[in-house]
Amino acid sequence: MPYSLSTVLLDERNSGLQSSSNLDHAAVEVAMKLLIIGGGIGGLATALSLHRVGIDVDIYEQAQELREVGVGINVLPHAVKELAALGLLPAVDEAGIRTRELIYTNRLGQVVWRELRGIEAGYKVPQISIHRGKLLGVLLHAALERIGASRLHTDRRLVNLEERHGRVTAIFESRSGTQSEAAGDGLIGADGIHSRVRSTFYPREGPPRWSGILLWRSAIPWPVHADGHTMVIAGGNAAKFVFYPIHFDPSQAGMRMTNWAVMARVGDGAERPPRREDWNRPGCLGEALDFVQDRFKLGFVEPAEMVEATGTFFEYPNCDRDPLPRWSFGQVTLLGDAAHPMYPVGSNGASQAILDAATIARHLTSGTVEEAFAAYDAERRPATTEIVRTNRRGGPEGVIDLVEARAPKGFDDLDAVASFAEREAIARGYASIASYSREQVNRQDV
Repeated sequence: MPYSLSTVLLDERNSGLQSSSNLDHAAVEVAMKLLIIGGGIGGLATALSLHRVGIDVDIYEQAQELREVGVGINVLPHAVKELAALGLLPAVDEAGIRTRELIYTNRLGQVVWRELRGIEAGYKVPQISIHRGKLLGVLLHAALERIGASRLHTDRRLVNLEERHGRVTAIFESRSGTQSEAAGDGLIGADGIHSRVRSTFYPREGPPRWSGILLWRSAIPWPVHADGHTMVIAGGNAAKFVFYPIHFDPSQAGMRMTNWAVMARVGDGAERPPRREDWNRPGCLGEALDFVQDRFKLGFVEPAEMVEATGTFFEYPNCDRDPLPRWSFGQVTLLGDAAHPMYPVGSNGASQAILDAATIARHLTSGTVEEAFAAYDAERRPATTEIVRTNRRGGPEGVIDLVEARAPKGFDDLDAVASFAEREAIARGYASIASYSREQVNRQDV
């Protein structure tokens, strides 16, 4: 029968989906087959994590092909630790750059907070800045090699879910209109902020929630700044400029492929964004320049010059969704942006999806699919809910928001504007909330 609110969301007595727990436990473990909806970072990381513990998977992606698109992202140490467990650290290391230091400044280049990151900060694993497409490529290559190309299905847009004989059946439609089906013991919705799986259980949720902030971003070869491993986030409440290297080509020793981003408030968030959320939407040069020209005086880079030199760049409205009361419904659950889309502050979106993948694989090594999904929900949902809410307040970047609010024209004495303890509580407190403090990550060996 088709899933609906009446049969799934509101039926707390049996969690909505019929359980296969009457089967022999050992047989369930041996024969377990899961469907993953979405072939992005979260979906591929989940497939690899499940394959590692011996679970059979198929991945279904609505795009006609998986391409290395996007711009720079940061993979935080707790997520790098999980990639290392999958044997992917050498490939990710080669594709990206180890971040050594993070510096927050005001728009005039005055340092508000700086801290070492990754190995330099005492972690057992690095923090890695990398092109989103390159990370996707590493995951895809590993999935094709380990799981097989026959398990990755493109041009499969999910249109419906049904429960049949204790199994989940997913119904897909191709761009040509051809329908197909796949059945499994469980299904994981890793299909992004516009998740079809999520809307199956929350059909009245509506569109994503916009913050009123637009983000323009791209990557371009640029002269090395500092040691070539430094990330800078500058500005404050009205506009921010983000600058960090994501790849080193030995043939261009004085250059780095460098990610830049401009984040600017253009509305109060009460209305819809001017254009739909799409990571691949080209941005308008004039709109981005309005927020950097004559505003930033950083000394080491002129943001307007970098934006103008880029050519094509991308626009994305900062959107999230309200945290859900529940992700898992019997044999179906949500993961990554389908479960907890968050504002892109704190370098956390992809990292949290990778943590989701590791967690769900760990719980699936014992018990039924329903039990594992419920345990995963109980562990990950409260943690990510706190991150979503903290990101709405600015996340770690709140440290420059605070200083700009108090000293919009700069400062002579930073401690008189905001004490070290106050700044530390914002910057380092976020690491604990997001579970990547050094103590949390180093608690167990990789």
